[in-house]
Amino acid sequence: MRVSNREIVLDTETTGLSPQQGDRLVEIGCVELVNHVPTGKNHHIYINPQRDMPEEAFKVHGLSDEFLRDKPLFAEVAEDFLAFIGDATLIIHNAPFDMGFLNAELEWIRRPALKNPVIDTVMLAREKHPGARVSLDALCKHYGIDNSRRTLHGALLDSEILAEVYLELIGGRQVALALSAEAQSYGTEPTARPRAMQRPTPLPSRLTDAERAAHAAFLERELGDKAIWAQYRT
Repeated sequence: MRVSNREIVLDTETTGLSPQQGDRLVEIGCVELVNHVPTGKNHHIYINPQRDMPEEAFKVHGLSDEFLRDKPLFAEVAEDFLAFIGDATLIIHNAPFDMGFLNAELEWIRRPALKNPVIDTVMLAREKHPGARVSLDALCKHYGIDNSRRTLHGALLDSEILAEVYLELIGGRQVALALSAEAQSYGTEPTARPRAMQRPTPLPSRLTDAERAAHAAFLERELGDKAIWAQYRT
């Protein structure tokens, strides 16, 4: 079933900058959002690029030839990847780069290019902060997002961080938290709380002081220590 408000925050790592020059994907990381709220569902794969790893790329992500040698080929993981993203909107930082690699890999295995809607967070950041630096690290600093684990680039970690940045860029972090709280409270998709389910205002007491004392004495005599609610009396 299609979830119209489903988004996938996505990042990749590669052997270089150009699939046209023979560079390949080596890692894909995805984080699922529904109603701008992370669901906890992620998709992460390492890929054997069937070529050597240039030193420049290794310095960026730390994925070596030795590490990737026993990983699956893209053709072997493509179906699971496509099933995970479905027709969701893709949230990508510098989207032309990642989409270029994904579509090149799909073309090499004779699969159609992705048709998903795409939101480029670089473009969002430039619109919201004209003239400012819009790298992922710069945006984390601007919004106070902890990226201390990002000593090297990693597709899943970067997707998790980008999800936080994206929510800030759309002004949706507080809205997302509110929606998440509602969903957890009622076990449903976030909706406005029904008025009938709101906590009622306590009715004013109509007991006299003498009646209160008599009632307290009765509880003490009949139930003793078992009257656990007695500690809440005012």
